[in-house]
Amino acid sequence: MAVVLLAGGAVAAPRFQLSFPAARSAHALDGRMLLLVSTDPSAEPRFQINDSLSSQIVFGLDVNGLQPGAPAVVDATAFGYPVRSLSRLKPGDYYVQGLLHRYETFHLADGRVLKLPMDRGEGQQWSRAPGNLYSRPRKIHLEADSEVSLVLDQEIPPITPPKDTPYIKHIRMKSERLSKFWGRPMYLGAHVLLPAGFDQHREAHYPICIFHGHFPADFGGFRTEPPDPNLKPVYSQRFHVPGYNRIEQEEAYKFYKTWTGPNFPRMLIVEIQHANPYYDDSYAVNSANLGPYGDAITYELIPYIEHRFRGIGQGWARFLYGGSTGGWEALAAQVFYPDEYNGTFAACPDPIDFRAYTTINIYKDKNAFYTEGAHKRVPRPAMRDYRGHIFAVLDDNNAYELALGTHSRSGQQFDIWEAVYSPAGPGGYPKRIFDKVTGEIDHSTAAYWLKHYDLRNIMQRDWPTLGPKLRGKIHIYCGDMDTYYLNDAVYLMEDFLKQTANPPADAEVAYGDRAEHCWNGDPTEPNSLSRLHYNTMYVSRILERIKASAPAGADVTSWRY
Repeated sequence: MAVVLLAGGAVAAPRFQLSFPAARSAHALDGRMLLLVSTDPSAEPRFQINDSLSSQIVFGLDVNGLQPGAPAVVDATAFGYPVRSLSRLKPGDYYVQGLLHRYETFHLADGRVLKLPMDRGEGQQWSRAPGNLYSRPRKIHLEADSEVSLVLDQEIPPITPPKDTPYIKHIRMKSERLSKFWGRPMYLGAHVLLPAGFDQHREAHYPICIFHGHFPADFGGFRTEPPDPNLKPVYSQRFHVPGYNRIEQEEAYKFYKTWTGPNFPRMLIVEIQHANPYYDDSYAVNSANLGPYGDAITYELIPYIEHRFRGIGQGWARFLYGGSTGGWEALAAQVFYPDEYNGTFAACPDPIDFRAYTTINIYKDKNAFYTEGAHKRVPRPAMRDYRGHIFAVLDDNNAYELALGTHSRSGQQFDIWEAVYSPAGPGGYPKRIFDKVTGEIDHSTAAYWLKHYDLRNIMQRDWPTLGPKLRGKIHIYCGDMDTYYLNDAVYLMEDFLKQTANPPADAEVAYGDRAEHCWNGDPTEPNSLSRLHYNTMYVSRILERIKASAPAGADVTSWRY
């Protein structure tokens, strides 16, 4: 629609005043004020904002020292997604809601003072973060001159932590390394799946598998009870499978039966909680902006778990796997800590060569959002289906993030890559790899990424030292129609591993034909099933690796009861 201009050239747009009462906070608050606008009555607007075609609308602005009762004004100047400005909102009936994503002030050891959203047990989900204030949804009619007041008189309650079971134990430990970096106590958590017979076989010590991935509320995919016969079936939009929730329960119960069966190898499996002020996990590496998460996980958390649950506690008995974010982490941890782990199974990893940073070459391209010629430019795709049909472009994906938060604080994908891989920039926040509005790439930031986090470059650069330590340890899997084009970086990594690595890498790289995100190496099953089998599908190769590489005198028997 055309933008309506008022007298004097001002833009006509609805105007919202969002405030919180003293009953919710007697003190001033910092954060990101979000105005949520929806035409879909099926759920609260705060649960309808995403990067898909079904997304509803969000507008955001930063608030600093907002006093109780004082309004934050959201008008035509607020940045929005997928509608960029309230001035472009069509007149009509909408459900509206306000939410304040609260920030805390951090005093880092290096002197930086930053305002960031601390994770509060939800895994950096702004719509569900305990302590965030919000208003009840209201249905209203909006015109260009509408004035609306919303009072954020509701507060998201704390999350009840999961309880231990005979097989699953939950731990939380203070990290001295992270606490020093952040200038406040910082914690790591984990869900540990114990092997059958753990209490009866006190003499046994176990290999450990680190299952990397996004923030886990609890250990997933393990169910000691048969599937619920009364469970109402739910259709999976992602996999186009009816009753997928029933399938998940069935597979979780099958895993329990396999895990406790007489012939399954006994080991520990760990899912890590390392949510932080930027994202639902840390990418498991040391970072200028997130701190030494790689060292904290490898040298604090994992030894703590091994000591508590009788792990073998040596590099030959530690293995890594995961998909997507977890796939990148599984490979990165193996590369950065080559002696501490004995094998990695990296499925559909986030970009492992930044010449294919999704559909961007950050070293040669000038613009992240468009492929440019002399007289035209074409939007770069961000997401596709297995037939190549595009349903998101990079410009929109980054507008989504910018509406949710400035300074890499959206809690979304491109912002966390930036927070992990970049040096500190102006104001102490992560330095941009590209402008979120124009797409212009900062090649000085790209040069830093190349040196510190481009896994293919690091491996190729350091292969004379790394090669002997990584030989036979690397397994990478990806669909050749990955939703986010992640297979393009895998091709580049394969070129190095298979063609130029000397000494030979003896690496495995495999592709799923027409497979979308996140194919993990099983050509006999669809993604909808293989994604539920991570904890069983690599076991045979782990055992082969242990047999081939365990040092003389190593304990390869106490855990094989």
